[in-house]
Amino acid sequence: MLNSDLAVLAHDSLEGRGTGTVGEDKAARYLVQRMQSIGLKPRGADGGWYQSFSFKPHPPVQMHQVGDSVTMGMALVREITGRNVIGWLDLGSPTTVIIGAHYDHLGYGDENSLWTGDRQIHNGADDNASGVSCMLELARKIQLTPSKYDGNNYLFIAFSGEEKGLWGSNYFTKHPTLDTAGFNYMINLDMVGRLNAGRALAINGTGTSPAWKEILPNIRSGSMNQVTSEGGIGPSDHTSFYHIGVPALHFFTGQHDDYHKPGDDAERINYAGIADVSEFILELIRSLDKKGPLVFTRTKEEKQASAADFKVTLGVVPDYLFGGPGMRIDGTREGRPAAIAGMKQGDIIHRIGAFPVSDMMSYMEALGKFEKGQQTEVEIERAGERQVVTVTWD
Repeated sequence: MLNSDLAVLAHDSLEGRGTGTVGEDKAARYLVQRMQSIGLKPRGADGGWYQSFSFKPHPPVQMHQVGDSVTMGMALVREITGRNVIGWLDLGSPTTVIIGAHYDHLGYGDENSLWTGDRQIHNGADDNASGVSCMLELARKIQLTPSKYDGNNYLFIAFSGEEKGLWGSNYFTKHPTLDTAGFNYMINLDMVGRLNAGRALAINGTGTSPAWKEILPNIRSGSMNQVTSEGGIGPSDHTSFYHIGVPALHFFTGQHDDYHKPGDDAERINYAGIADVSEFILELIRSLDKKGPLVFTRTKEEKQASAADFKVTLGVVPDYLFGGPGMRIDGTREGRPAAIAGMKQGDIIHRIGAFPVSDMMSYMEALGKFEKGQQTEVEIERAGERQVVTVTWD
């Protein structure tokens, strides 16, 4: 079913599953049918499958720059209503594992699209039909042999509004349909459809509990090359659970040129790779199943990230599977400082101005030191050779 689930969710008929659209509603109804067929029970609002929420997006940036017209701009921005889809597997445990994935995407391309061509559907096969399909596969396999996993109950949540700013997961953690005191840990599946030949699997959030570093090195399923990072905060739904004190991991198979573009289609998915990721996570769950509640820990990155109020960017797509040292570029955006300076995919940034770059966090901290209009030397490594380029921040 994994293949067919992804094919349905990434089909043109769903028109990119934009938050609050008819296409997303079709996806939500499909997810209810699938959860029912697996044997899950509804655990949304008022005993149903759905948890609805409404947000009014911020007005465009230029509205903030024209004084009183901000109020007028807000009046013109329509409220958007999304729906989380929530299924429950009660195995009689006092603790519950949350397994989540966002099912919304960008429709025909919204403010988050990286596409500069004609208006086209952004099907989001990897982002994030892959994660939702993996979540459903986990639900199916746990339900088939519940005795292997009965140290916890399982709450499966398909989040809406992630692309708009973690709306669905943020709303759920503030309006939970289950007592959060019983939440053991959270597994977030966001973009797991492009497992590469090196079998690199990014696992973010390993600092949110001591258990992760104890257990993960012993997980052998799929012979994954684990690329771990400790921070509990990132641009996906695990962040919302970290903020309420729940240990959380984010699984991710890497960035690609089709990210947030119309080319993220079903035919480019590594389906066997998604199945392997699901087996890896099942082994992880079994390894933790009888250990009781996990201890939650705050991560060093939280303090750093909150302080990194940077006003400039290079206009690059980071390679999140790179283990360092440095920050490797997975792509550049046309017309932005990095591209103008001649930087390109595969370059590794080691220094920005006087500030060394050893990893993603030090890269973001360095960005906080500069202002728009400044010129700065950036030391990069290309094909094993160091060189310096000059960027002008915009």
